[in-house]
Amino acid sequence: MIQTDRPIANPVVVLREEFADWAVLFNPDTAYAAGTNPVGVAVWKLMDGKRSLDDIVSEIQNSFEDTPDAAFKEIAAFVNTLAENGFVGFEVENQ
Repeated sequence: MIQTDRPIANPVVVLREEFADWAVLFNPDTAYAAGTNPVGVAVWKLMDGKRSLDDIVSEIQNSFEDTPDAAFKEIAAFVNTLAENGFVGFEVENQ
């Protein structure tokens, strides 16, 4: 099996949307919570294990005005931080 670059949201994690499209992610398995801005919420909703990181960045660029050139790097760092804290995994392929 190999890991792909298709992130998938941990199904036990709760997304609680708050004011102005900000949200809190809560992992009941670890009791860890993290706040996220509207772009992070959009990224979270796109992490279905079917879209690659490139696909997610492309959809973010199409959805938000003035997306910075460093969007891929920033979104990848966000996803990696979520993965390190048990919020996200990656789709695996059998070989």
